[in-house]
Amino acid sequence: MAKKLIGPFTQLLPLANMPLHGALLDNTLEIIEKGGIVMEHDLIIDVGPYPILQEKYGATVTFVDIDTPTVCMPSYIDCHTHIAFSGNRANDFALRNAGATYLEIAEAGGGIWSTVQHTREAPEEELTARIVERVDALIKQGITTIEVKSGYGLSVEQEVKTLRAIQQAQKRVAADLVPTCLAAHMKPRDFDGDASVYLDKIASELFPILQRENLTNRIDAFVEKSAFSATEIRPYFRKAKEQGFDITVHADQFTTSGSVVAVEFGAVSADHLEASTENEIQILAKSDTVAVALPGASLGLGYAYTPARRLLDEGAILAIATDWNPGSAPMGQLMVQASILATAEKLSNAEVFSALTFRAARALNLSDRGQLKRGQLADFNIYMTSNYQNITYKQGTLRPQQVWKSGKLIYTKGEQL
Repeated sequence: MAKKLIGPFTQLLPLANMPLHGALLDNTLEIIEKGGIVMEHDLIIDVGPYPILQEKYGATVTFVDIDTPTVCMPSYIDCHTHIAFSGNRANDFALRNAGATYLEIAEAGGGIWSTVQHTREAPEEELTARIVERVDALIKQGITTIEVKSGYGLSVEQEVKTLRAIQQAQKRVAADLVPTCLAAHMKPRDFDGDASVYLDKIASELFPILQRENLTNRIDAFVEKSAFSATEIRPYFRKAKEQGFDITVHADQFTTSGSVVAVEFGAVSADHLEASTENEIQILAKSDTVAVALPGASLGLGYAYTPARRLLDEGAILAIATDWNPGSAPMGQLMVQASILATAEKLSNAEVFSALTFRAARALNLSDRGQLKRGQLADFNIYMTSNYQNITYKQGTLRPQQVWKSGKLIYTKGEQL
């Protein structure tokens, strides 16, 4: 039989029918005691109390019995990662903690350019293998949809190589990968021309390849003094929009202006926002651009956190992602970072879980996941606990016992993927 009924769970948190914008109290969380999920192929067809589902579907389903105390909730979505890279920057971290500046680290052979050089040297197959390893590590955390950026190639040829590696990795992993072109990460040191010339070359030569090979429908850029100014990036984004790409922006990490550009171009998300002031908070809150907090970068750099509390209180859409990268955010632990941000910014469990599921899905322009309800993908995590509060209370040390993707069990704790 194609239909499966899984349960009963001690607590089932569907996260369905919750608002996309603004603050959330924990009493808005629907908790189904002794809940169950009915799925057919890759989709959910029903959610509710297990005895009712058992009576309703009876002989038409295969039963997947859960006989221990468990909590079930939607699988997580990591909507901002840089896991397509080669090399290691542990020395950068040590130098930074010892007081070295960004410029001093770069002069010592570190920084983004170090990763660019290592990634350029890596064959496509090696890069693919590294992506697969990192995706498998994220699956074990209960993450089944993962955004993966290019941006360490910084030439037409090398960006294509990276995006092809992501495409090849998708064939070898159980999670869904969402590729993003971040060729506008910084102007490469070896490019003969100014920032505007580089961006024009990328738009005119790379964009057609992205569409022809179906490598990505998302364009990202780092809008910052050390990368591209708001003035420089506007023509680039204009061309991307004209060609039908979704826009996302590295915004307000060290200085402001990026979030304003993001809202101006109707970006699906503005990510970082550690430097956002009240002006930027209000602009984001009045938009449908998702504000993506990246606490891993704050921890890695020793900087302030994204003003998540203010963003939510003013009505913004908040997502939380790992920013897993070799420089500023090497941890790659989503629930650890989200729990720490929750403590610093006083976020409710409802706000944290929403930021990791359906609100994160919105940052990727996806509407078919992040909630457990009819018509959504059957993506969910099962935890060995009887109280959902333990998930954030344990600050990432309580891992899912099982991870399900599109109606299939893809990971059981203690077993190999």
